[in-house]
Amino acid sequence: MKGYLGVDVGSVSTNLVVIDDKNEVLVSLYIRTRGQPIKAVQDGLKQVASEISDSITIQGVGTTGSARQLTSILVGADSVKNEITAHAVAASAMVPGVQTVLEIGGQDSKIILLRQGVVTDFAMNTVCAAGTGSFLDQQASRLNIPIEEFGGLALQSKAAVRIAGRCSVFAESDMIHKQQLGHSLEDIVSGLCEALVRNYLNNVGKGKEIISPIAFQGGVAANVGIKAAFERALGQEVIIPKYFDVMGAIGAAILARDAVKKTKRTNFKGFDASKFKYKAGSFECKGCSNLCEVIEIFHDELVIARWGDRCGKWENMA
Repeated sequence: MKGYLGVDVGSVSTNLVVIDDKNEVLVSLYIRTRGQPIKAVQDGLKQVASEISDSITIQGVGTTGSARQLTSILVGADSVKNEITAHAVAASAMVPGVQTVLEIGGQDSKIILLRQGVVTDFAMNTVCAAGTGSFLDQQASRLNIPIEEFGGLALQSKAAVRIAGRCSVFAESDMIHKQQLGHSLEDIVSGLCEALVRNYLNNVGKGKEIISPIAFQGGVAANVGIKAAFERALGQEVIIPKYFDVMGAIGAAILARDAVKKTKRTNFKGFDASKFKYKAGSFECKGCSNLCEVIEIFHDELVIARWGDRCGKWENMA
């Protein structure tokens, strides 16, 4: 059986999936990046190798996420695409006719508008944590609630408390104030869910035409309280795909499959890449006033890739 590997490496999680020619997910992994993308990718490769059967051969590899360039060097990628493209492709494959994609991860959030299968508009928030999963993690910790129980508590609320959600710092102080006033835990948690959704729609979704079918993906989609808050705010059904937490990796795998159908070959280095000794470094080029930060990747002390320079001087020397 032919398999296609997708790798999505972000600041919080590293996701790997293997799909077949019919978009069926054969392997799905969600790993914490913990600031070590090289280690996370190599650990992921080891796990994938142990989980796929001998009858599956990897015919193509795609990478996406903030560390997509680095990952492409580690694994030997056939396709390297940004998160917007990867998430849009996955949503189109998993949610027929999808027109709006709401994506909220640990450190950023995005909205993607598709019309007739084509991305027509998008927006991202990579600056403020108030509209991301880390916001919920912080407040759950402050309330001493396991994040896994957060959504269930929100659904038990009878009257959500309005909490200022435009800034995570102000939200926390407002939440403490509401606790001191005697509001129930369930109403406060529900209020936090609504605050995140309000922040998302007022910033990332501002001015966007949000029409159904609406897909909600990213790690925060596991929170049933957030799903319910979105449906109340939008007055529309929100669909959560089965593999909502690894949609970027699924999109990368689909794009890799499309790429190798054209080239008839793959650049995949094999699962032995999990054993290679890679090291990353950087330096500032002083060749001109741009002072570009150039990233270097070493394999057994040999430079195998460079990027980050605007003129291509160093990239072409690798």
